[in-house]
Amino acid sequence: MPDLLRLDRVVTHIGAYHILHGVDLRVPRGRVTMLLGRNGAGKTTTLRTIMGLWKAHSGAIQFDGSPIETMATPEIARLGIAYVPETMGIFSQLTVQENMKLAATAGRFDQSRLDDVFRFFPILKTKWNDRAGLMSGGQKQMLAVARAIVEERRLMIIDEPTKGLAPAVIDQLIECILELKARDTTILLVEQNFHMARSVGDDVAVMDNGVVVHTGLMANLAADEALQTRLLGLSLTSHQ
Repeated sequence: MPDLLRLDRVVTHIGAYHILHGVDLRVPRGRVTMLLGRNGAGKTTTLRTIMGLWKAHSGAIQFDGSPIETMATPEIARLGIAYVPETMGIFSQLTVQENMKLAATAGRFDQSRLDDVFRFFPILKTKWNDRAGLMSGGQKQMLAVARAIVEERRLMIIDEPTKGLAPAVIDQLIECILELKARDTTILLVEQNFHMARSVGDDVAVMDNGVVVHTGLMANLAADEALQTRLLGLSLTSHQ
């Protein structure tokens, strides 16, 4: 499949720290690409660099064939790229409805998309007029993902959506991502939960020390415990 997103030799410095040392990454159109790696490998920095939150020192980032590495974050988002950070990025003092309106163009919802949100995460309909800060961690994560899917996006970038969540909530997120995948949504997903990664991933890129050290099919990595141990330092099968 042609690449929707492409990084070539991307280097990112944060102050005196050199975090990315020449990242090459391909995200094929209509597929779910998992970005895996040990803690500190550079995964979150890669996502933030794509979104322009941290500027690449050198290298090229292309979205649908056009360069975006010098663009501001709002411009990148307007291309149809949604970003769900590890910190979730919701507004605690606003209601669920107000949070959702901020994510929708001109504050208006497409009813069919909103119906999808409520089908994936019915608790959000129940909490619609409640302050987001009063919700549980799992409910906040649902809201963060819902904000990204309330409108059709060309690319979704999601950073560790299952971190600290109960298995039942993880299963809801898996169901949501699988349906988005069935609609040919392109997704770049950082995830530590192997059950999630194996369930939704088509392709995988593994990072170590600020570079991509392995690319391939997620199914092949899932089937090879020796490769998992070599790349990630552990067998993922025993750490689901």
